[in-house]
Amino acid sequence: MRLSYSIALAALLSVSSLSLGADISPGDTLVVTATRTPTPLSDATVPVTVITREDIELSLASDLSELLRFEAGIDIGRNGGPGQTTSIFLRGTESNHTLVLIDGVRMNPSTIGGAAIQNIATEVIERIEIVKGARSALFGTDAIGGVINIITRRADRAYFEGGFGGGSFASQSGHVSGGNRNDGSEFGFSLNWQTTDGYAPRVDSDITRGYDNLSANLYGAKRFGANEVSVRHWRGNGNVEYLDFFLSPVDQDFENAVTAVELDTKVSESGNSKLIISFMQDEIEQNQALDFVNSQRLSLDWQYSHGFGTHTLTGGLFAVEEDASALSFGSGFSEDTSIRAVFVQDQVASGRHKGFVALRLTDHENFGNHTTWNAEYAFEISDALTLNLGLGHAFRAPDASDRFGFGGSPDLKPELADERQLALRYAPGGRHSLAFEFYANNIEDLIDFDLQTFTLRNLNEARIRGTQLGYEYRAESFRAAC
Repeated sequence: MRLSYSIALAALLSVSSLSLGADISPGDTLVVTATRTPTPLSDATVPVTVITREDIELSLASDLSELLRFEAGIDIGRNGGPGQTTSIFLRGTESNHTLVLIDGVRMNPSTIGGAAIQNIATEVIERIEIVKGARSALFGTDAIGGVINIITRRADRAYFEGGFGGGSFASQSGHVSGGNRNDGSEFGFSLNWQTTDGYAPRVDSDITRGYDNLSANLYGAKRFGANEVSVRHWRGNGNVEYLDFFLSPVDQDFENAVTAVELDTKVSESGNSKLIISFMQDEIEQNQALDFVNSQRLSLDWQYSHGFGTHTLTGGLFAVEEDASALSFGSGFSEDTSIRAVFVQDQVASGRHKGFVALRLTDHENFGNHTTWNAEYAFEISDALTLNLGLGHAFRAPDASDRFGFGGSPDLKPELADERQLALRYAPGGRHSLAFEFYANNIEDLIDFDLQTFTLRNLNEARIRGTQLGYEYRAESFRAAC
């Protein structure tokens, strides 16, 4: 793996004399999750959905899961009311097959797989980018079904706002946000508070269960010539009540946090370097027992992009140190994991033709080396009609809970996925759009729970086939989609 890193790094340095090939026009909607670089939405070679700040405000949703449940191809599972465990099922894949990012930083814990999206208040979100399809070549493990990137709010001017709300079940909420931006720096903050007495989450019990959440998002940035240094911190903590298997009232304290320091450097008119050092923490403590779950991740993510002609070449290095520990029913574990990866990709745009290829080599401490890739093509049949074709190979490494938690098995193998997709998008004007998507995903060694042995095991293969037809209409004061 060290040889692979050296070869890739040499390839990146060898293109330093090339010129930028991106063509971004004023007014374009830019997305960063599909290719890890700013790309016009119309040039994306994979289906991407963008939920804007205006969409969020019109929705009146109280958390992220309420926003996502209206999106085509996404199913949301929730164990009750506000604050209860929530799962995302994207294109029929498992709940731990969707990678959730906050400003590009992985939020999924290294213990129980799924990100705690129920604790993300909508007041801190500027927009959401949803990429449908395998993306392990860009982001590594977990991105079998797709990627959801939550971009937090930024100030484009001086502003200050606040609000207070109330509703049934003694629900109350309040928020305050502010920030400022000038030529050399920017800063801002968002604070949100939610509380509710809740309702009975089980039909066979009349015991109500409540929820409290205090969340904050802070950021600041400073520009020094060709460099910009930024610091971001999001945190949510509180208490959620629920009923256990025997319908006894229990509760637990939670804390989710993501902190990132980013250095963005414009090396030349043709090249750009981005370095992100981040720390993620996910904690749950049971109040009726000594049980707990704790996940921590320290990451270094560096990439360099350079354009030449009709191509934009990007590559980088990725290093992770994870620490996962848990105690449940008197049995616990503590597991440290190191992950290293190198990736390269190329975007090409020539007339009505768009292409994208990506390759990632991952060295996982527990599961060895894995190669993941994407190959995609888009053709503009007309100004209003676009055809997208895509192939992808992704993987998911079993997390610490899969291996050492209740019913876990240390002998589990990684899940491997091969996906094919085809999409047609028809957008005759600025308000209407119609999209048809077909996808096929074959997952080898899918991890499932065996009820006979009460252990997790690898299945031979799971096949997912699906089609999706979606329509969207955007007016000045509302958005309609189905």
